[in-house]
Amino acid sequence: MEVTILTEQELRRVVRPDAAALAAVADGFVRLARGQATMPPIMRVEIPEHNGELDVKSAYLQGLDSFAVKLSSGFFDNARLGLPSLSGMMVLLSSQTGFPRAVLLDNGYLTDVRTALAGALAARHLAPEEVDTVGVIGSGAQARYQIRALQLVRSFEQVLVYSQDPANRERYAQEMAPLLGCEVRAAPDAETVVRQSKVLVTTTPAREPVVQAAWLHPGMHITALGADAEEKQELAVEVLERADMLVCDTRAQAFRLGELHHGLEAGVIDAESPIREVGDLIAAGGSARSAPEQITVCDLTGTGAQDTAIARLAYEQAQAAGLGTTIDA
Repeated sequence: MEVTILTEQELRRVVRPDAAALAAVADGFVRLARGQATMPPIMRVEIPEHNGELDVKSAYLQGLDSFAVKLSSGFFDNARLGLPSLSGMMVLLSSQTGFPRAVLLDNGYLTDVRTALAGALAARHLAPEEVDTVGVIGSGAQARYQIRALQLVRSFEQVLVYSQDPANRERYAQEMAPLLGCEVRAAPDAETVVRQSKVLVTTTPAREPVVQAAWLHPGMHITALGADAEEKQELAVEVLERADMLVCDTRAQAFRLGELHHGLEAGVIDAESPIREVGDLIAAGGSARSAPEQITVCDLTGTGAQDTAIARLAYEQAQAAGLGTTIDA
């Protein structure tokens, strides 16, 4: 049995937040929404003494010849050690035999890309057509990838960033401005970012809400992706109550883990609330907005369908480029 080993450096050469990757992730979402995916619940291992967690995600997309299993870790005290908070790897297996085809040692890079593309897909169908200011709360890797991917679907003139550490938000502004080709400014607080942004992306592991309903304004879109565990929450439940449209990656998972989970507990939404899934929006095409003044919120918890989609693309692109080390296992 031959297994291909791909390093992060090799994967970065063939996978980027670009149109090809966007299409691959979109296909995964559509299959999920149409019931063409077998996706188990996330398995989580908590390591509280080191402020860490490990998630295991997977999905088989019907008709495809391979599927991925991903290990994704978040150790949020790693900055003290000079290390990134997030890491991980994926294993691509044959859908026919179950034997491994490839081990993708991406250190979380593929998760960064597929998560950013999920945000871009949400914005493609939910954000206003005309966007002047984009806001981002958080200044880490995902705060960077989200805004880069957003440029695939919307043009904008400036970015406002807020994070708790002033040095981090200033660094973000300095480093991202030349990459994005637009003005990037550090904001003094989260409220300023929310009130001035047409599109807002929240990317933090917060356990207390950082966005309040009183700050929202007509016509804005919010993508929230930090609440990928039961105890995490970036949006006050009143934000969900005020929104004109709620969307998520998968209802079953978001009701258990995401912002919607907190909305259910608070009673501002219920299982019968008209909450759409990203895959449904993609399949329908065009804007999901029915009026320009609508406030839209998308809750992204991260799915195994995305992981299989991006892992398959990475393997195919690497094979075409002649990359990787093949071993007999």
